Amino acid sequence: MSGLPKSVPLVAPGHTRPVTHLSFSPILEDGSYMLISSCKDGNPMLREWTGDWIGTFLGHKGAVWSTKLSLDGSRAASASADFTAKFWDTYSGDPLHSFPHNHIVRTVAISPGCSHLLTGGQEKKVRMFDLGRPDAEPDFLLDGGPLSHDGTVKSVVWVGEHTGVTAGEDGMVKWWDLRSRKLTTTLSFPTPVTSMELSQHTNRLVVTSGKTVAFIPALPNGAQTHSLNLAYAPSSASIHPITHDQFVTGSTNDEWVRIHGMDGQERDILKGHHGPVHCVEYSPDGEIFASGSEDGTIRMWQTTPGKTYGLWMGQTNGN
Repeated sequence: MSGLPKSVPLVAPGHTRPVTHLSFSPILEDGSYMLISSCKDGNPMLREWTGDWIGTFLGHKGAVWSTKLSLDGSRAASASADFTAKFWDTYSGDPLHSFPHNHIVRTVAISPGCSHLLTGGQEKKVRMFDLGRPDAEPDFLLDGGPLSHDGTVKSVVWVGEHTGVTAGEDGMVKWWDLRSRKLTTTLSFPTPVTSMELSQHTNRLVVTSGKTVAFIPALPNGAQTHSLNLAYAPSSASIHPITHDQFVTGSTNDEWVRIHGMDGQERDILKGHHGPVHCVEYSPDGEIFASGSEDGTIRMWQTTPGKTYGLWMGQTNGN
């Protein structure tokens, strides 16, 4: 058989319930980056690029569905089933502000300039908060009118400083001008959107819906959407940020992480989790990707197995 090294993941324990969302920071000034994780145990965790634990954000009283880091890594935001979104100082771990909602908050995003927060969830509308005036009433982008999502808002992202993109269980992806609060573009899927992430290096949105994974220009500019139909329903997908030639997926129908080429061909199946895989994400340098599972663990995989990198230095994989 082939002598190629096996992909042996590092296991990052600490959570006590299913891991629901993962997000890496960009590469920071010192050349490192961080990983933040969401979990149904209500305690988001911050880790170094090696997977080593930095700290836990304490304060939520329900499952945390989404967490994001600011571009400089100094701030974090979280969305929770306790009807709040929280904004955190990543150095001290202290909550800077808590934003009340009327229902479960499923998704959150910090603006590039760290001036505003977007949230969405089971209210079926999106709120925008001014972080310079955290006690002020939020601006409602979707408030029960004809522009509302007809289902839970599953993901919100910022594209540049003035554009928000929202995706919902109604199968709709919507682009908004956040200055005028106007809807500018829509894209519909025949089944509910299960995940949407912004790939900053490729300037594309990676969307999963049913058995479809779609790579969509972050700003509608006439560029083609690249869409693939897989043999299974992915729960999450992430594109390699440097080579742009492959993507990884998780699925809630099995315990595997899969690697695909951009033609959809399956290149590898990675086994290690002991429960469905809810989320996957490439690191900003493309050297590793992380997966989060129902089994309560985060696993970190090398893009090139056997490469001497980080905590894999000195290890030999797959004798």
